[in-house]
Amino acid sequence: MTTRLVTLVNPNFVWPPVTPYALDILCAHLESAGFDVDVLDLTFRRDCWDLDEYFADHEPLLVGVTLRNAGSVQPQEQRVFLPDHLGVIDAIRSLTTAPIVVGGAGFSSMPYAALEYFKVPFGVKGPGEKILCDLAGALASGRSPETVAGLLRWDGNAVHESAAIVPKASAVETALVYQRRSGVPNRVDNRRYYERGGLGNVLTKNGCPFACNHCVEPDAKGSSMTLRSVAAVVDELESLVAQGIYDIHTTDSEFNIKPAQGKQLLRAIIERRRVAANPLRNLRLWIYAHPVPFDAELADLLAEAGCKGVSLSAEHACREHLAVWQPPRGRVSLAYTIDDVWKVTRLLAERGIMITTELLLGLPGENLATLKHTIDESLRLPTTVIGYTLGLQVFPHAPLGIRFAAESAGKREIPGLQSNTARSPIVLTPLEHCDSMTAYERQFWFDEDGRLRPVFYFSPDLPEDPDTLSRPDGQWVNTIRWIRDYVPKSEHYRVALPTLPGGERGESNNYADNPFLQQAVALGYKGAYYSWWRDRDRIQAEATASALMA
Repeated sequence: MTTRLVTLVNPNFVWPPVTPYALDILCAHLESAGFDVDVLDLTFRRDCWDLDEYFADHEPLLVGVTLRNAGSVQPQEQRVFLPDHLGVIDAIRSLTTAPIVVGGAGFSSMPYAALEYFKVPFGVKGPGEKILCDLAGALASGRSPETVAGLLRWDGNAVHESAAIVPKASAVETALVYQRRSGVPNRVDNRRYYERGGLGNVLTKNGCPFACNHCVEPDAKGSSMTLRSVAAVVDELESLVAQGIYDIHTTDSEFNIKPAQGKQLLRAIIERRRVAANPLRNLRLWIYAHPVPFDAELADLLAEAGCKGVSLSAEHACREHLAVWQPPRGRVSLAYTIDDVWKVTRLLAERGIMITTELLLGLPGENLATLKHTIDESLRLPTTVIGYTLGLQVFPHAPLGIRFAAESAGKREIPGLQSNTARSPIVLTPLEHCDSMTAYERQFWFDEDGRLRPVFYFSPDLPEDPDTLSRPDGQWVNTIRWIRDYVPKSEHYRVALPTLPGGERGESNNYADNPFLQQAVALGYKGAYYSWWRDRDRIQAEATASALMA
């Protein structure tokens, strides 16, 4: 027994499983601060958690629960994970008197409302390593949690932030090495995740200083940049590859937000790859990237460093014509045009690097003409795979959510706001007219009776029936069918099309519990899904021949 034990829990039950990298990061910081750490990873124990067995033998100082996702964010499915997470939290609090703190990217999209929903004493919005260490230190020393800057607290009635002043955020660099383990009890098993999920992961920098209208990255990862030292990242990559984890995807918002740091990192990888015995010779790197800034030098370095694929964040082919893409007032957004997208895709294709581009369709201003133009233009790009997502979830702190709340003003229905579980019209109230931050966030996830009702948006200018447009739970079925018919059959092999729940097997671009993706990984396919998406008919036939079920 120890009074300096912090237990971290991963309740993510989505498959193919995604390595809970945040827990490795938190372990490194907690251990550096002198705490003992255990990880209870429930991803591989979906049917038998064995929590009672653990807590019968351990009395932690603090239990941390990470919520990677609050839901699938898939506009057609609209699946919410909060009840599953609540079930785990309820089980934990029945077995230990240790206080519980909740954090993670999913939690950070609506931290006040989530803390009220889970009714746990502590919550952490954004990067949690410093706050978690400070909280553990306060509990170990008997210091009041009110002294922990940035900590959210649920007092049984309301959520509030601790009284301690939060230091002004600034860009920093950290040299701390995040130790990645495989096969170690009570730790994240990175090799097992690779075998079951097909990808490892690494962080080169955290945070996003931009404020794109639809995005929650600044809430989840912080709005200031934290750069990691190049040596620490390359050491981590080398450790992962030495463990047999060859396909590694960056978890940065975008790899090229800080292009100088990215190029420096790639040069360091290349230098080690030139040594015959170095594990990094087997590295297959996959990254997220923005169309700008991106030049030929970056493309050359990516190719030489072993980059196999780029997920390009080019959300629309005629974004300059849609009001939603205009930078919000007082904020900065990365601006680019279709010419920038063409430049990057050509640079990558010429070097044999695979490319996927996920286009967001159906946002404000979208109509049949812009939809046709976007699909036509995107199919001309020399990409490996094109993905189309119709609609998007509206989050309380994303600029688009703030805009809709202001326009609705607590009394007006906004055409296009929708939820599959809505029982009444969706009306949003701006923060300044809400009783609390909790009440403001709550309306984006729950209806007035407390039922789960995530809010989504689909442009009302698309070809839908009047009945669909008038109902708060109307589903944009006609537009999905139109997209599927408009994309030439000859292109379907390289396109991830939007599908209705229960739609075509193997074609849905929804990652969560996707049967095709699970079958492919079970057959031994590795790397980003788009690297074998074109072969899905053959892979499914292979799975059938092997009597393999997801």
